[in-house]
Amino acid sequence: MRRIPDASPRGRAITVDLEGEALPAVEGEPVACSLLAAGEDVLARSIKYHRPRSAYCFAAACSQCLMRVDGLPNVYTCRTPARAGMKLERQNAFPSAKVDLFGTIDWFFPRGLDHHEMFAGVPVAEQVMAKVTRQLAGLGLLPAQEAPPRLPARSLRARVAIVGGGAAGLGAAKVLAERGISFVLLEREERVGGRLTRGAPLKDDPTVPNVASFPKGSVLTRAHAIGLYNDEGGRFLAAIAMEPEGLRLLQIRADRFLLAPGGHPGLLPFENNDLPGVYAGRAASLLLREHGVAPEAAALVGWGPELHALAHLMEANGTKVVAVADLRGPLPPDAHPTASVGSEPKAHGLKRIGAFSFMRDTGKRKKVDCDAVLVSIPTSPSFELARQGGAAVSFDADRGLFVVEAQANGSTAAPDLFVAGDITGGGTAKEAMAAGARAAEALLGGLS
Repeated sequence: MRRIPDASPRGRAITVDLEGEALPAVEGEPVACSLLAAGEDVLARSIKYHRPRSAYCFAAACSQCLMRVDGLPNVYTCRTPARAGMKLERQNAFPSAKVDLFGTIDWFFPRGLDHHEMFAGVPVAEQVMAKVTRQLAGLGLLPAQEAPPRLPARSLRARVAIVGGGAAGLGAAKVLAERGISFVLLEREERVGGRLTRGAPLKDDPTVPNVASFPKGSVLTRAHAIGLYNDEGGRFLAAIAMEPEGLRLLQIRADRFLLAPGGHPGLLPFENNDLPGVYAGRAASLLLREHGVAPEAAALVGWGPELHALAHLMEANGTKVVAVADLRGPLPPDAHPTASVGSEPKAHGLKRIGAFSFMRDTGKRKKVDCDAVLVSIPTSPSFELARQGGAAVSFDADRGLFVVEAQANGSTAAPDLFVAGDITGGGTAKEAMAAGARAAEALLGGLS
């Protein structure tokens, strides 16, 4: 990864401490972004086979960027802002993540290791193996110091609670603001916009609504919904918000709930897909658009309009796009010049990506050198909160995704619960914003 020369400053230049070494960073950007830009792509080791791990999704959904930060273990560095002097340590490695002796496990057991059955039935060896396994299990070490006291919880009330500040959530919020209906919108990022500000742009993308025109206090950023519950007072949304004083638990009561949390970045099952240097497509566009960090040479693999839009975005910012393997086809009119329909993708490298290959539709295998493989496929809907709230979830065999069952207006099996956007199976940002607006109009019909 490299920093793209940019005339506009993205933040104050600082340094962070990685296991005793001072590394350059930009204040406020994700720690994982700082490390990648500084050439440190091995952030941890996997728990069982101790394979090298690096950030993949930049959405706190894959656990590959967990590190010890200022004495606190298992911190998602893809979502932790860099601060001057913060101390970073890699986990699950001995003596270090770069040279990990436990990495020999992968060499000794090339066909896999089932530690539950190892030496089973051999009295002494079985006991020793159980003790060793217990010592090696778990993530990181206990925190270096006691956690600070918790902030008191805060309760909010609105007619509508919206989860997600992407295209769908903003489309709904715009309708509610115009109708004078009170709402609270939760967005876990520092600013709203979702793929409109962080994804690969498509030609028909709508503009981001002017949040300043919304009622004061109606939009809460860096606020993450964690549950939808019922008590004697009715239904409420539980969320964790990062405030200046620290983390605070929020209880948000509402008459209607509109869920537009988007989806989780998907991972394609191909050989060596866990090597450092393999990134989700939306993670790559976020790094580029938000933080000015991008690969030198990248191969792209996946399908859908975002795949080809990402290829053009990368090339426009100085990344050499060496191949685009479209696994579904046919190629769209705006496909990148290197694009071809293909299959059987494979990443090459020992500790990090060095090359990528795939079978072309001509029957010949193509191999290219690169320092990154970008996986751009439709996101997997974040259906968990909706299911907890009473919505039905089913498997869409055609798309290979679990999706929330909803009517065209976003209504679900739960009368007070509406959904819009990627949570129902994907689509463009334009379609998501229109779905959010329809859901807002529909839920207004039930408000007196």
